[in-house]
Amino acid sequence: MEVIIGLSQKFSVKLTEMIDRMNLEILYCPEKELLIETSDVNRPGLEITGYFEFFDNSRIQLFGMVENIFLYGVSSENRKKIFEKLFSTKIPCAIFARSIDVFPEVFLVAEKYEIPLLRTSIPTCKFMSDLIIYLNTELVPKIRRHGVLVEICGEGILIMGESGIGKTETAVELIKRGHRLIADDAVDLKKVSATTIVGASPDSLKHFIELRGIGIVNIEKVFGVGSTKDSEKIDMVIQLEYWKEGNAYERLGIVTEYTEILGVKIPMLKIPVSPGRNLAVIFEIAAMNNKLRRMGYNSAEMLSERFVEKDSR
Repeated sequence: MEVIIGLSQKFSVKLTEMIDRMNLEILYCPEKELLIETSDVNRPGLEITGYFEFFDNSRIQLFGMVENIFLYGVSSENRKKIFEKLFSTKIPCAIFARSIDVFPEVFLVAEKYEIPLLRTSIPTCKFMSDLIIYLNTELVPKIRRHGVLVEICGEGILIMGESGIGKTETAVELIKRGHRLIADDAVDLKKVSATTIVGASPDSLKHFIELRGIGIVNIEKVFGVGSTKDSEKIDMVIQLEYWKEGNAYERLGIVTEYTEILGVKIPMLKIPVSPGRNLAVIFEIAAMNNKLRRMGYNSAEMLSERFVEKDSR
């Protein structure tokens, strides 16, 4: 199962969600639900002087001490004109940093054009940085895949395979051995950078798993808070397959196989499932071996070099 969430259309964040996450004070907000569609944030220093060339009205407008001092120096009538011109472009919202007192004229114009007014006590540059990081995380391509995501020895392992092959049972065994569950059944994957995919559980499924014959189990309640984690970087994908006689399975592991998720190449292992195989132990070894490879050590290559050295003597 593969569900694209934000590739073919512009992704957005609800303004109310941003307010909650960034702990913003609401000075004025219209009743209608508003959406933020870009992570770019603008400090309107030029715009309040009247320069609107190349102005992007989809950006959040952030007012700091510099903009406020300039506005103090103009008359009430001119301040109203400044905000009339700015708010008439239908910006998403205006945020005032450093707990700045907002001029009465701003409230009048904001209500006229239904522009939300928000405030934070955080210094302007610090808040701007935090806001951009938050929006960059939320406004990224997403994909939902059927699988199980666990953290093993600090490695994020995405387990994939046919329904009923044993993904969840293996995850439970790993949790019993001290590792952590991130998501079961559905995994939301985000591309947070050119080389990084982060996985998490949909909110409605967080900490829950389905075990055939038992039903729904809350892993956090059964194994404790240390048995779960909200999100994890995907370091490796393990594809489980039913053992088929005659199939050629990897024996040495000299060449690393990759799979692509949202354009990012991630190491992948295909592991056959058959009666008697202890998949939890195999997964632990796979995770630790993957970590060693990132550090520059490849066991298969080292063994091959030993034989080459022996033959050359």
